[in-house]
Amino acid sequence: MRFLLFNPVTTVLALTISFQLLAGNEAGSKMEEALRGTPNIKNGQKIYEVCAECHNPEGWGHKGGAFPQLAGQHKEVLVKQLQDIRSHDRDNPTMYPFALLSSFGDSNELLDVVSYIESLPVNPDNGKGEWGIGTAEYNRGKILYDRNCVECHGEHGEGQRASYYPRIQGQHYNYMLRQFEWIRDGRRRNASPAMTEQIKGFSDLEMKLVINYVSHIPLAKK
Repeated sequence: MRFLLFNPVTTVLALTISFQLLAGNEAGSKMEEALRGTPNIKNGQKIYEVCAECHNPEGWGHKGGAFPQLAGQHKEVLVKQLQDIRSHDRDNPTMYPFALLSSFGDSNELLDVVSYIESLPVNPDNGKGEWGIGTAEYNRGKILYDRNCVECHGEHGEGQRASYYPRIQGQHYNYMLRQFEWIRDGRRRNASPAMTEQIKGFSDLEMKLVINYVSHIPLAKK
């Protein structure tokens, strides 16, 4: 007969992980619950002042790609990304303290700020790739986009709020390029498995071509 030895270190570690997972699930439920409320846009504007330091008062981020444009993004997408960062499913040490539910005060305030961000107009002068509309490279990028991206991100890059697919229309070229590369190479762990599978065979040039095309999509209604 084999006897199972009690290992206090292992047991404490297992309990700690379990409690962390439970806490993460609870916070995630609160975040999802927040989406069902009625937002206070004025309060969201106040809360957003903390975000403005990096993402700018207009929510336009930085054209160079250091910070993404948030303006006009679906609130469902914003909540999901905050939840993923908070639960360490998406690695972003800079954003982590701001992703904590306690940073917003409560789930109602979370809804307020993401709703305010969604209401902001998108920057019409986002950071764009080097190949302009009508060039051979632009046209190649459009073919790649139509074959690989339209189903989820839409004809105009408008995304799908119900499926948490982000709006990429108006997003900065360098930011999208970095995220695309991380997803392709498995460095962004919260990416849709379907997207990872779809783009895993993209060469570096194909990646630049398709993101260049997206960066030049003209603004349209969400």
